Amino acid sequence: MSDNIEQWIHVVKAHLPPAAELILIDKPSAHPAIHTVHLTGGTSPEIIAVYRLNQELYLLVLQLINGKWEQVATVKGPGYGVTLLTAAPIVQPDQNNLLVGWQVGSIWSKLSVYTLTPNGLRDIAPDNLYYSHIEVEDMPGPTGKSGTADIALWIHDTGEAYRVVVIKWHDNAFVPAPEVYSYYFPRVVHYYERLTELHPDYPFYWYYLADAQYHAGMPQSALISVRKALNFHSSYPSREVLLDLERKIKQMLEEQKDMSRRSVGLFPASLKTASGQRWGYIDAKGEMILQPRFDDARDFQKNGLAIVSEKGKYGVIDASGRYVVQPIYDSINPFKDRRAIVIDHEGFKMIDEQGNVLTPKAYSFIADLEDRRAVFYVSHDNKSKYGYLDEKGNEAIPAQFDEAGDFDDGKAVVKVKDKEYALIDPNGRRLATYSFAFVGPRGDGLLAFQQDTAGKYGYIDQRGNIVIPPTFTMALPFHDGRAIVNTAEDYKSSYGVINQKGEFVIPAGYNDIRDLGEERFALGNAIDPEQPFIGSNFAIADWNGKRLSDFLYTNIENFNEGLASASDATQTYFIDRTGRPASGYPRVEGRGTLSLERKNFIKAYIDRRLSYIDREGHVIWRQNTVIPLQSPYAVREEKYKPNANYLVYYPQVEGMSGAEAQRIVNEKLKDMSQVKPIPADKKLDYTYDGDFDVTFYKGDLLQLQLTGYNYPIGAAHGMPTMTYAIINLTNGHMYALKDLFKPDSDYVNELSRIIGQQIKEDPQYSYVFPGSYTGIKPDQPFFVSEDALHIYFAPYEIGPYAAGFPTFTIPFASIMSLINTEGEFWKSFH
Repeated sequence: MSDNIEQWIHVVKAHLPPAAELILIDKPSAHPAIHTVHLTGGTSPEIIAVYRLNQELYLLVLQLINGKWEQVATVKGPGYGVTLLTAAPIVQPDQNNLLVGWQVGSIWSKLSVYTLTPNGLRDIAPDNLYYSHIEVEDMPGPTGKSGTADIALWIHDTGEAYRVVVIKWHDNAFVPAPEVYSYYFPRVVHYYERLTELHPDYPFYWYYLADAQYHAGMPQSALISVRKALNFHSSYPSREVLLDLERKIKQMLEEQKDMSRRSVGLFPASLKTASGQRWGYIDAKGEMILQPRFDDARDFQKNGLAIVSEKGKYGVIDASGRYVVQPIYDSINPFKDRRAIVIDHEGFKMIDEQGNVLTPKAYSFIADLEDRRAVFYVSHDNKSKYGYLDEKGNEAIPAQFDEAGDFDDGKAVVKVKDKEYALIDPNGRRLATYSFAFVGPRGDGLLAFQQDTAGKYGYIDQRGNIVIPPTFTMALPFHDGRAIVNTAEDYKSSYGVINQKGEFVIPAGYNDIRDLGEERFALGNAIDPEQPFIGSNFAIADWNGKRLSDFLYTNIENFNEGLASASDATQTYFIDRTGRPASGYPRVEGRGTLSLERKNFIKAYIDRRLSYIDREGHVIWRQNTVIPLQSPYAVREEKYKPNANYLVYYPQVEGMSGAEAQRIVNEKLKDMSQVKPIPADKKLDYTYDGDFDVTFYKGDLLQLQLTGYNYPIGAAHGMPTMTYAIINLTNGHMYALKDLFKPDSDYVNELSRIIGQQIKEDPQYSYVFPGSYTGIKPDQPFFVSEDALHIYFAPYEIGPYAAGFPTFTIPFASIMSLINTEGEFWKSFH
């Protein structure tokens, strides 16, 4: 309109009554109250204007008819001025409505929303639709934009505080638009974060911050804010209003936790088969709804999607089992704020729920989206610089920091350089600078810090003022007025809990303390004080340090709606917030975790096996323990658990015609699976887990993969093992590598040559340590598949630990001259 404003003014003035005058709209700068917009779909836009006549305001609509401007509608308006004159599709897409803000007070306007009918203008807005500030936009919801505009009304309360409502037109009325709250209310959150920083002693700003965080879908942050408002002795609004908001926030927290379970009603379940372990999904009755075809299957998320894998690649399915993201990725993180981080051969990328790649390039690393920002880094010359992506995959803050933490409530802590940290906003603007050796993430407005690299930890406020002097050897972020700290000067931990004054609520002296949520702590006493790294036995304490139980538990999960999964020496069960076993729930033999998926449907992951049970402990579904092969053969799973630290699932073959041959095979399988005498009542200084899978079965040949993981407690990582038992089911023979080849063949040198060539030419083996590969041994570990021989090495043997078991595939077709095709091994599966 700006290019033709003088022309439109001339047209409008020609149609004004005598003595009438165009009025001005003051903001953002004074301009005539004229607007051009297509209201009826004609080739030319209508001209809209507001004029004053005899101290009354009138809205005028002019339309070009047969080449001549004619007045088609006029309506009288309230007030003495206009603060808004615009148009947007409010009632239906592609059909504009007029929006006029009639000024009725210094900071108040009455909103009118007009539709142009054959009888003139009709105001569809109610008489009580007032505002102090307004924003009109087609705001995206969970499924994108609707095509019609939503209206955000900021309604003045006190000081600089406004009550914000977002409305839309629906069923012939203006109603709240909760589906766009997560898009719009983060703006409101940022507005009130600034006010709480400027005026931390004004309770009504904390109230409105909590209300905005609640509507933005940030209940954890909202709970902190509303409790800050409740801490004031006298408050506005009333304590009743604050408590009601707190109740709503807690209800949202509970609903969010349960959303994923209610939304789909399908749960991952695995079957052991003759071709390995396969995953599908059952319903709450234990019926297999999505048949087991996946290599891996994760829980359905609250967006109705689940991450699965096939043939080593990950994708995303909906509740029908249809791929919405094809299985092309090496890894996919769970969705957060409708975004997921994926990894492929190029690096890290961000996708949306439809699988669209949002990042224009791959990165060395991208963290999950937090508060509409995701940390990323780029590497150059062995140096990494961190920045932030927005939810569209764009670089909101370019890579420039030495370190970067997640955003929370619109703020993040970054390391700029040595001894310089900063608190930044989502645009990268510095809110504060800290000249310390270390500054940790925010918690309740406080940040852990170190003055010197080798110094102790204390806490500063967001302005950098020291609030709690550095006296701790470790300091975790505050949460609801509490922080876990360590005071030990050596490897023997001495954990306690402090309040925001630095006073101990729980005196230091524990081997471990964990925040379980819902105002409960787990206090850990060392099982062996001289070897504290072996672990702890835990008791439950409340937020004020009162111990509620004895040190009964070997493990406790976080509380969720008043329940936490806990294990003692022999059983796993739910405990309540009193620290005692919860009545009305089952006890399960073994150690692991329970989670209440639905009212009478409990997921039990016990001793590394998944099952689903009801509240009486009856099994609804469990993984099979017999793997059927071609009749009469089968593989039976046996469990060996002589000690809480030692657990092995090992295979036993059934159906062989020779009883003695079957006995020898099964004894050998037990020995290969590390089934050996282990003291029952001694706490080992390591843990051992063993398992198996059928990885190949054809003809008379059964191939079993036996895996183990030995973890010395306190070590950086454990050591995995992998062995294959390759068995002829007719006679019980177990084959070695030499049995595949002709007796006089030089298979060792030829296989060594082929593998050496692969290492040299195939980039996937670039991790192999230079000079470490010198060839294979005659009894080199191996396994077979339908068409190939696979040779592998142990971790660290020729490559780093992270490479796992370096494996080389050699097609049978390339070595047929060496294979003994008349030998028992080859003929067992040909």
